[in-house]
Amino acid sequence: MNKTILVTGASRGIGKAIALRLAKDGYDIVLHCRSKIEDAQAVAEQIKELGRGVRILQFDLSDRAQACTILEQDIEDFGAYFGVVCNAGVARDNAFPAMPGEEWDEVLRTNLDGFYNVLHPVIMPMIRRRKPGRIVTMSSVSGEMGNRGQVNYSAAKAGIIGATKALSVELAKRKITVNCVAPGIIETDMTEHLPLEEALKMVPMQRAGSTSEVAGTVSFLMSEDAAYITRQVISVNGGMF
Repeated sequence: MNKTILVTGASRGIGKAIALRLAKDGYDIVLHCRSKIEDAQAVAEQIKELGRGVRILQFDLSDRAQACTILEQDIEDFGAYFGVVCNAGVARDNAFPAMPGEEWDEVLRTNLDGFYNVLHPVIMPMIRRRKPGRIVTMSSVSGEMGNRGQVNYSAAKAGIIGATKALSVELAKRKITVNCVAPGIIETDMTEHLPLEEALKMVPMQRAGSTSEVAGTVSFLMSEDAAYITRQVISVNGGMF
């Protein structure tokens, strides 16, 4: 197949599950991490065991110049990507009246500015391939319905939905699909601090989702079967709304 997919935030949690699933699907993987290089290296070893090519890029999504420099160099060295999964993100939960400006800025810069900082350097090389491509962004149930204590996170994730839909229109004629996955309550280290028993009362299926279920959705959107699907938000939330 020799198609390469960049997965951001791939050292753990949902990103790790996505990277491993796509490697099993036959793609070569570019793993991105910000700080947990040892975790990313462990994921890379698992991908190598699957017989796929893998390399690691380490940079801060909120640093536009750094992201651009590293991504442009990787593309110059190895060629344009077939697909990108914009998964990396952070949450800094707080009641809005008590939320410091720094928490607002960090969440918006990483989650929403990260959309631009990752995709802007890679889009034109993807277009110049003159072949189909795939982009999957990661929003959240918070971006669809808003969550108490997550005004910053909800704003960023709602922005990702809007940006995804707009970008999909620009790239549709190029046969590059752009879709968004919006997970609900998923068992990861980001949800460990949440009172899940209370939160699951909002979920008709009465359970948290797994990272593999999110990864399976991304796998489908990357596949040929999803070639006519673009500008969509796929909710993986057990029926929360």
